[in-house]
Amino acid sequence: MTRPFAPRLLWPLLATALIVSWSSGFIGIRLASEEAGVMLVLFWRTLMSGLLLLPLALLRGPRLTVRVVAEQMVFGVMVVFLYLGGFALAIGQRVPTGLVALISDLVPLAIAALSQPLLGERLRGRQWLGTGIGVAGVLIVSQDSLRLGHAPLWAYGVTVAAMLVFALATVLQKRRGMLQLPVYQTLCIQSLTGAALFGLAALAEGDITPPATPGFLLGVGWLVIFSTFFCYSIYYIALRLYPAAQVSSVIYLSPPVTMIWGWLMFDEPLTGLMFLGLAVTLVGVWLTSARTLPRATNRGRNAPDTFGDQVRLDG
Repeated sequence: MTRPFAPRLLWPLLATALIVSWSSGFIGIRLASEEAGVMLVLFWRTLMSGLLLLPLALLRGPRLTVRVVAEQMVFGVMVVFLYLGGFALAIGQRVPTGLVALISDLVPLAIAALSQPLLGERLRGRQWLGTGIGVAGVLIVSQDSLRLGHAPLWAYGVTVAAMLVFALATVLQKRRGMLQLPVYQTLCIQSLTGAALFGLAALAEGDITPPATPGFLLGVGWLVIFSTFFCYSIYYIALRLYPAAQVSSVIYLSPPVTMIWGWLMFDEPLTGLMFLGLAVTLVGVWLTSARTLPRATNRGRNAPDTFGDQVRLDG
């Protein structure tokens, strides 16, 4: 299918908007968590996002059956509550936002590792090499972050666990061959599922009443309008006009942007060693994100060739 014509100068504008808005999710959580607990922040973010999308999800797109809703709720638990909640919890514990963004972008490496046993996709040697290089880069960044930061050690582990949960959810969705709903329907169901769980977690911490402070309102508004709706609008417009590989490659530039934002806004650590580790990691992600070679099975033939089909809510 022929792609719509795109003016030559449109790509730099879309790419810049995508990088900034994608990285803004980490900064918005950091900003709002200055005023309230991360569970309360995520409750209001996911609740507002889900409610705003609900009329569209009910009135347009395929009919939502009980089975489809239940499946999306399961993935909502994994990719919203556990994945997004894990990263937000780490940021709330003051893990540097740039490191959190970097670990988030390791999802293709984890998907590559899980695709062989679960999807029957044979990986090239360069992909295994890329996985090792990517992990080495994260260890370089983490070493400086651990030395300069103030977060507890377990919070760094939470970021890795959250990334692995997202990768597992993506691979399981591919394995099941689930009905491909429009993004606004999946985002609505998964957001409302996350909101219910974040609400319970916030109640366990005390209250779900939002603090009437400018910082909290700005942070949640930032997350809903800029990091969710604006970000994904730009993302899907770009996918319509440009190749998927070109669009996804831009997203991998979000960690350095996030590091600079965190340094400027919150005085988070920013060192040459961290940028070295970032460069090493990006090389690993680039190597790993090459296409897989499916085995000659029905499941293998039906498996998607590219990573990252599941909608991400971090950006």
